[in-house]
Amino acid sequence: MKRNYLVFLLLAAISLVLGACSNNDKGEANSSNDGNDGSSKEQVLTIGLPTDIDTFDIHNTTSSATEAVLTNMFSYLYKRTDELELQPDLAESYQIIDDKTWEFKLKPGVTFHNGDPLTAEDVKFTFERVAKDPSLKRNSYFTNFEEVEVVDELTLRIHTKTTEPLMLNRISRNGLGILPKKYIEENGLEHFLKNPIGSGPYQFKEWAKDSHITLTSYKDHFELKPEWDKVVFRVIPETSTRVGELIAGGVDLISNVPPTEWDRINDNDGTSITEGDSTRVMQLIVRHTEGSVTSDPRVREAIDLAINKEVLVDHINKGAAIPTRTGTPFGVTGAHPDLNNSFVYDPERAKKLLEEAGYGNGVEINLQSSNGRYTLDSDVAQIIATMLEEVGFKVNLELLENSRYLDVYDAHQNKELFLIGLSNSLFDGSHALEYFYTEGAKGMTDYSNPKFDKLFALSEENMNLEEREQQLQKMQEIVAEDRPNINLYQMKTAYGIRDHITFDASLTEHFYVPSIHKK
Repeated sequence: MKRNYLVFLLLAAISLVLGACSNNDKGEANSSNDGNDGSSKEQVLTIGLPTDIDTFDIHNTTSSATEAVLTNMFSYLYKRTDELELQPDLAESYQIIDDKTWEFKLKPGVTFHNGDPLTAEDVKFTFERVAKDPSLKRNSYFTNFEEVEVVDELTLRIHTKTTEPLMLNRISRNGLGILPKKYIEENGLEHFLKNPIGSGPYQFKEWAKDSHITLTSYKDHFELKPEWDKVVFRVIPETSTRVGELIAGGVDLISNVPPTEWDRINDNDGTSITEGDSTRVMQLIVRHTEGSVTSDPRVREAIDLAINKEVLVDHINKGAAIPTRTGTPFGVTGAHPDLNNSFVYDPERAKKLLEEAGYGNGVEINLQSSNGRYTLDSDVAQIIATMLEEVGFKVNLELLENSRYLDVYDAHQNKELFLIGLSNSLFDGSHALEYFYTEGAKGMTDYSNPKFDKLFALSEENMNLEEREQQLQKMQEIVAEDRPNINLYQMKTAYGIRDHITFDASLTEHFYVPSIHKK
């Protein structure tokens, strides 16, 4: 059935009004968190999440939602502040020995949650595990690591295969929290995954899958004195339920709040919305595989021209997004000034391109999307389907629940179009671009462009940072033309918070509990 996206927008507007009309529950907050009133009781912070974590194996997940929780359990050599500055965490200092050797000295007195000391052997075990095991989902990010040499108990050297301009970015990113070598070797990986330990400010207590994760403060942390005794991450997939729990006081903080719920939260006594930018870009992964409809560049361009990103930004997201033609947004090294805050839209040209491609009578295409993983993802997928149908596509829309969605993504079972929101934990353009060099694209898009591959290889070793940034921007121009993905918009983040806490949204999208304070 052909959709009309103006009707869709009208229904969305009616939904917004009805949501606002339901805000009659302005009563006092009824928080279940003992001690949040400033008493001497246990201080508990409760956070409502739209999706669960998927594992405690930090090397075998690509989920930023998982890292947003686990960042509290594991420590890194370097980490980013909420202002995105790189600062030492476990490392005391570093020096570059030569083009392929970086030396780090560790802080003394750091212990894992079981009391074992953290040493250079643990860093070696962690880094070499992820760098040398291609079955791990994080492996491709660290294959330039050749060897970690233990100099002494608190000193190590990272030897790389080639020059590494992004060493500090890489060791502070998702997946390089330090694992306990002795604990894992003595007990086995399966035991660790059920009883994980790290050296971060919070330690594992319980994981009830699809229900909650509970962490407690680690009193012997080498640096921090945790303000909260316990933090509970509750999994609440349904948006209206998550908002209802915030208003009722069942949770202190929630994420992924769509614009349709902002008034409901802001008009309630004791709760409010706080916004922030993110590096996450909503985009369509597009198959170039031979034989697929989208292997034709005219079809890919028609898809891009058929989608009115201004509608997605202003009407669906109520302005809480920025249109973009690149996956490297502002705030990330290499961001292209001409491709950010930019889009193309020409539905008449899209129709002509389909005719030129031999599809003047229409063509069938598949669009897959998550349903609740990202803010308004299913709404965005439906309106994109409508826009595509209006220029001649016959869209088969498939909305997937979270676990099935991740299975499809990980197994490269994506069809012609796959809607996804990708963030950039490396804070460098190479992270968004590595999906498009020939080896990285195999199975997912099957995109290949020798000119792109050459630039990518050069940028990975270029220690001239100004020249490297120009290479990153040139690659973005190639991708914008070839369309192995079609970028839609850079997401802004919206969180609902109760008034008794302070929370500043960060580009990292992490819930780093030491940065969340009681008023």
